[in-house]
Amino acid sequence: MLKCQAAPFERVIEYLVRSLNNPLNKVPGPLYARFTNLPLKAAVISGRRIYHVHALHERYGPLVRIAPSEVAVADAQAFKLIHGVNSGFEKSPWYKDMVSIGREGVFTMANNKTHAARRRLLSRPFSKSHLRQHWEVVAKERVRLAVSQIRSEIVATGCADVLKWWTFMASDVSTHLMFGESFHTLEEGKVSDYIRKLQSALMGGGIGVELPLVRWIGRRLPFQICRDLWAANDYLMGYAKLAVSNMKSSQGKTNVFANMMTEAEKGERLDDEDVRIETQSLIVAGSETTSITLTYIVWAVLSRPDLQRRVEQELQTLQQDFGDADVEQLQLLNAVVEETLRLYGAAPGGLPRIVPAAGTTMRDLFLPRGTTVTTQAYTFHRDANIFPEPLEYIPERWMASNEDRHRVSDAAKAVYAPFGSGARTCLGVHLAYMELRMAAAACFRDCAGVRLAPSATPASMEMENFFLIAPAEHKCEITMP
Repeated sequence: MLKCQAAPFERVIEYLVRSLNNPLNKVPGPLYARFTNLPLKAAVISGRRIYHVHALHERYGPLVRIAPSEVAVADAQAFKLIHGVNSGFEKSPWYKDMVSIGREGVFTMANNKTHAARRRLLSRPFSKSHLRQHWEVVAKERVRLAVSQIRSEIVATGCADVLKWWTFMASDVSTHLMFGESFHTLEEGKVSDYIRKLQSALMGGGIGVELPLVRWIGRRLPFQICRDLWAANDYLMGYAKLAVSNMKSSQGKTNVFANMMTEAEKGERLDDEDVRIETQSLIVAGSETTSITLTYIVWAVLSRPDLQRRVEQELQTLQQDFGDADVEQLQLLNAVVEETLRLYGAAPGGLPRIVPAAGTTMRDLFLPRGTTVTTQAYTFHRDANIFPEPLEYIPERWMASNEDRHRVSDAAKAVYAPFGSGARTCLGVHLAYMELRMAAAACFRDCAGVRLAPSATPASMEMENFFLIAPAEHKCEITMP
């Protein structure tokens, strides 16, 4: 009896001894990080993780311990070491826990070799040339309709929420590519059940990975909010069956997976379950991220009347029926896209990796095998040693003609990671750039002279961080003067 009562006490003593002798104790950081990750979890579930980690970097330096087995890294050389193509640092289990699905997809695959094989299979349909040849017409049509709807709503009601319309546009493009048909949310002008479930899955995943017991209990409670947060993935995976049927269809409804069939004969094959899993990952990568970044592009430009005037002037050089290749040549507009991605990119949070078996040394500090090392773009993109005046919105820093001290250096480009880095860079990066360029061009050209509505304030546009970022008020309204 006494032995049983003593066991918990002995476990506590054993835990404290291990904590006090952990090699990571040499890494700077708050004392609590030696024993608990609860402050980090609290920051996650309150939508403040990027700010929490950034504040710790500002206090403790480029390497800071943020949990008993996790170190946040904001050092350029360490970034290169972690995200190098053959670095040996593999994705942490966080990714698989985030989406809470059984089989691995390209987003969740930890093993670098397995990931490389899957990525090779998926990469050709997402190349810039392939997208322009096969899917630009779809993106272009959705962009034009979105801008038309924005203009119509301003005329009808006095203002329009661009976040709403960009969400519809990006979702329509993504579902068309993945499923072979658009959900036509732009025509209906309202959030589809699919988009609602997708947004819930992102928030629920971000919270559930930190509080797995809460997710386990939530999935079993008979309340709608619980079903939305914790069972949304089940709904989405069921809908992804459409991607499988259209991949196999001979009736003309093709999707990006249909383009992989010949490639599959040369190597890895995708079965039906693989297609469903990859569909979900790619829709997240191509919808919420694009709509959020487009919203911040509009916010950033309209907040600066002189910049708006210059962008609108540049766009007058475009022909009426412009395409992505035409917009790619516009220096200022593309600089606006890059600067927005630097400060307001939709995915600026942590990229957790696992230290390989031999351990590693960063800034003269040894990190043992199994340590989670996390880099976040939010901090690198705000480092004054890398980006002069980092909190200032200066698109000119990205322009080739710029020769002043703000010009982006090669060192800055090496840690610029709005879409991830290295072999794990987002597969949909070319699709994202295509939509960002064309939508921004169409908006500032066809809605010249618009202004931010009184509701669009710095407070309303402050970034919350549940996996992706989003404006605090979840809207950004514009109007005509």
